Amino acid sequence: MTQMVAKLDDLGTPIWIALLVLGFAVFWPVGLALLAFLLMSGRLGSSRGSWGCASSWRRSHYRGSSHRYYSTTGNAAFDEYREQTLQRLEEEQQEFKEFLKKLRMAKDRTEFDRFMATRHAQPNDDPEDEEPSPEDDSLVPSPA
Repeated sequence: MTQMVAKLDDLGTPIWIALLVLGFAVFWPVGLALLAFLLMSGRLGSSRGSWGCASSWRRSHYRGSSHRYYSTTGNAAFDEYREQTLQRLEEEQQEFKEFLKKLRMAKDRTEFDRFMATRHAQPNDDPEDEEPSPEDDSLVPSPA
């Protein structure tokens, strides 16, 4: 098995990709296993293996998600300014979210109060709920 892998390594990455496609075409679990092998061993272009790439990607991904993961620029004054600005923006964002929540609640309250006012102001106009009165001539059949 090791000799076969060494021969395929000598042929280069295109052979591994062709085998990967063939593995998926023949039986997808074989292709999946081959893909896992290629990623773990670093044979798809990475000289240090995919675990090193994954960890560097993870670091760069997290760095963009929050200012605490930014590296320093070397200028302490700028780093302090950036930190204060980002903190201020986070506080303003939180205040704005709270403002929007209060605004939605006020709008909902207004709509609900309007609904309740119109509901209580209108008499029951539903004709199905009313009982016919004995003097109502529309229910008595007319002689023909």
